[in-house]
Amino acid sequence: MEYDFSSSWDMDDEYEKLIRRMNPPRVVIDNEVSKTNTVIRVDSANKHGILLEVVQVLTDMNLIIRKAYISSDGGWFMDVFNVTDQDGNKITDEGVLDYINKSLGADSSFLPSRRRSVGVEPSKDHTSIELTGTDRPGLLSEVSAVLTDLKCNVVNAEVWTHNTRAAAVMHVTDEATGSAITDPERLTKIKKLLCNVLKGSNKTRGAKTVVALGVTHTERRLHQMMFADRDYERCDDDTLDDKLRPNVTVVNWYDKDYSVVTIRCKDRPKLLFDTVCTLTDMQYVVFHANIDAERPEAYQEYYIRHIDGSPVNSEAEKERVIQCLEAAIERRVSDGLKLELCTTDRVGLLSDVTRIFRENSLTVTRAEVTTRAGKAINTFYVRDAAGNPVDAKIIDSIRQVIGQTILQVKGSCEHSKSPSQESATRFLFGGLFKSRSLVNFGLVKP
Repeated sequence: MEYDFSSSWDMDDEYEKLIRRMNPPRVVIDNEVSKTNTVIRVDSANKHGILLEVVQVLTDMNLIIRKAYISSDGGWFMDVFNVTDQDGNKITDEGVLDYINKSLGADSSFLPSRRRSVGVEPSKDHTSIELTGTDRPGLLSEVSAVLTDLKCNVVNAEVWTHNTRAAAVMHVTDEATGSAITDPERLTKIKKLLCNVLKGSNKTRGAKTVVALGVTHTERRLHQMMFADRDYERCDDDTLDDKLRPNVTVVNWYDKDYSVVTIRCKDRPKLLFDTVCTLTDMQYVVFHANIDAERPEAYQEYYIRHIDGSPVNSEAEKERVIQCLEAAIERRVSDGLKLELCTTDRVGLLSDVTRIFRENSLTVTRAEVTTRAGKAINTFYVRDAAGNPVDAKIIDSIRQVIGQTILQVKGSCEHSKSPSQESATRFLFGGLFKSRSLVNFGLVKP
């Protein structure tokens, strides 16, 4: 007798919908129980990935999660978050509180479209380009130059590097129409040329370019791309001091058939999202968790099982969990001096800016590119190409060319990390040669 698996999946999906209608998510927001934090409690029918969905909503709102208590044994999920805004204050804005309720409560029901936001969905606004390849000096400058030559405008982009690998999600529009690029032949050409740039001369590791009309949750997609690219595998020449790595341990609690994952590392925004994202995509279920990020050092404790119900059951699996969580934490660490560029958007802006950095021997370790109402708001983390703290004179000369008010320094050159504290990979956009005057790029008048 032949079994209809598709029918079974449909029945499971209908059953899940029924359970949700009978037990809709419930959100309680309390500003009285804590002197310093807003407390958000979420109760819901349980399913794999629900913790990540909740954390993703809070993180996307730029809320800082100070503490969290998670329990999801059986068919019910309960989570309590202590959160503040980015300035460390309680959330008192009624509009924000209402949005939290709508995003997490019964009205949202964690719609399937939200759950699949990491995939590709149709979009008329832009074309999504996903890039992975070997990290090297000048890579983003080359990629953005190719896109400019192909009459594409980069409206949003985020680029991460880790352990000799680079990944980027870029949203581009057609220069002529300002909308998504739909011509199949043109898309094929874009994919081919970008893949050639990513491959470079490296024959040992591959490169990948995906071009689609779609919407992605950029940060989760970057985690997935780098995980698939196995950036967690340490290189023989990985010189990062073990003392600087996140402290990740995995032990089995045999009485309860749980594996207990403990993480201690320097706290930073979105740390919880990064670790929960990785555990979820590695097909582990978080049954209980205790999160404390109220000190400079964050503490995370997860009680997990694999989705098949088993704990971590071998030394090899244990080591892989540790390495993958370390990588997830390290990917977002931003070495170097933070620069913010704000100016009127135009085609080729990203290419010009990264070329200026490259020709002044600066390396960009991470980048975020956004466009809002015709304005480009770009953030770059830069270092000296040799891995040394940035020379203030170089930054001053670049700012004089681009414009003192257009390019702002967020931090001090003297406080850039020393070379011994940098990640294993520090090259993405850097350059070695200064070939012509910066004024030629036309960002500002000389």
